[in-house]
Amino acid sequence: MKFSRGVKDGLPIALGYLPVSFAYAITALANGFPPWFPVLISLTNFTGTGQVAGTDLIAAGAGVAELLVTMLIINIRYSLMSVSLSQKMGGGFPLWQRALLSFGVTDENYAVCIRQPRKLTFPYMAGLMCCSFSGWLGGTALGALLGNILPDFVMSALNIALFAMFVAIIIPASREDARVFLLVALSTAASCLFYFTPVLKELSQGWVIIICAVVCTTAVALLFPVKEIAQEQADETGGQGGGE
Repeated sequence: MKFSRGVKDGLPIALGYLPVSFAYAITALANGFPPWFPVLISLTNFTGTGQVAGTDLIAAGAGVAELLVTMLIINIRYSLMSVSLSQKMGGGFPLWQRALLSFGVTDENYAVCIRQPRKLTFPYMAGLMCCSFSGWLGGTALGALLGNILPDFVMSALNIALFAMFVAIIIPASREDARVFLLVALSTAASCLFYFTPVLKELSQGWVIIICAVVCTTAVALLFPVKEIAQEQADETGGQGGGE
């Protein structure tokens, strides 16, 4: 699998990242950051949700510990994706190649890689991730450049684009899976509780995100544990049927 194939597969992802990263830059400018700030963040990070949450926390004056714990909770899923991808990677990946590729593990890149029928190669994954990252960084730079030029009403409209994107992500999933709907409902209720309760609303935004995420996801996981059918049980059943 060649580098050019990876670039081709990454092009739709890059195009999808453009408006999202553009909106992220607009949001950063609206929070009072200089144009170079969102570009620097996108250059050193490749996580949309983490960047938005982190930028908001920095703007709110959050402490380092609060920021680190929030980023850990939001981005810990990438470690699971990386473990899964390692099973699809062919041999001969030295440590430096794995370190480079780990930066480009996103939800969309993971989905494309995991669907490949053959073993993944470094050139393919590098092409895929470089192309998608170019779209993310390019959209951020474009938003930072045009943010001070666009009219105020356009800036205000674009400032809610990221929140609209998150809503567009959770609505279809909530319709398809009642557990996701319950998680969204619990998270919304918990956020409102922290926002309106006199004592709880004194907590900073970062700790509210941490508490809501851990408590709500743990509650749903305990109420609806994922039941996996062991392959060996299926094989055993099939073997007994064949013997009879």
